[in-house]
Amino acid sequence: MRIVVAGASGFIGSALVPELRTAGHDVRKLVRRAPISDGEYRWDPPAGIIADGALDGVDAVVNLCGSSLNGRWSDARKQAIRDSRIEPTEVLAEAVVRQGIASLCNASGVGYYGNTGDIAVDETAGEGAGFLAELCADWEQATKPAREAGARVAVMRTGLVLSGGGGLLKVLKPLFRAALGGKLGEGRQYMPWISLPDEVSAIRFVIEHPEISGPVNLCSPNPVTNAELTRALSRAVERPAPWFVPKSALRLVLGDAADEMALTSQRTLPGVLTGAGFGFRHTDLDAALADVV
Repeated sequence: MRIVVAGASGFIGSALVPELRTAGHDVRKLVRRAPISDGEYRWDPPAGIIADGALDGVDAVVNLCGSSLNGRWSDARKQAIRDSRIEPTEVLAEAVVRQGIASLCNASGVGYYGNTGDIAVDETAGEGAGFLAELCADWEQATKPAREAGARVAVMRTGLVLSGGGGLLKVLKPLFRAALGGKLGEGRQYMPWISLPDEVSAIRFVIEHPEISGPVNLCSPNPVTNAELTRALSRAVERPAPWFVPKSALRLVLGDAADEMALTSQRTLPGVLTGAGFGFRHTDLDAALADVV
């Protein structure tokens, strides 16, 4: 297949591109700087511009664009987070329509479900409440032109990606190695994790299986609580993690983001992937951490 990837230089995209090429796919990358190698094409989402020829003969577009959610969410920061996701999606969805491309595989997040508490949810669950839920719903809605034009659209709702070189562990690993790790609040909130190898394999699986469309949860079939993650990471780095961060301290540092990211509970299950026969490499958290830490 000929595949175009937007967001190819990001944490997930930089792992996905070599995975796809190793599998024999012809991969093009959309970049916002001047192209420096074969297979790179310039684009400018705010201006709605994609370089001529970038989408010629393409079978699938993969959109992984989106700025980091870390830090406090001022009104300006929230708008920047929205723009970094929705604007590129609108541009690519319209391009898929113009070019008659068969598939659009677009990033989204499990934040769509809001706080589910102890209730396990799969892709059949509805939209939750809060900034992230509204963001993910609008992000997915931006694919509507492609869907209405008859393209196959899959929205990939990713959980917390575990990798030694980025994502959640990039923040937590130094703290735990310094014996400063601990649970967040009471630690009872569920965290829908997935290893980076499974994340990229799952995206490839979605690309290669045209029967998959609509929402797809990219997370392990075994979500764990924050307390369980804390104990597992403590074992992985062989350091104690006796501390806990009070909710009040998290809210003081992170503001609104504390309740929607650090303290929210999302017991999310990958119903579509499991039903389609996807084989996870890591279903056990300890084994996953042993590989990536």
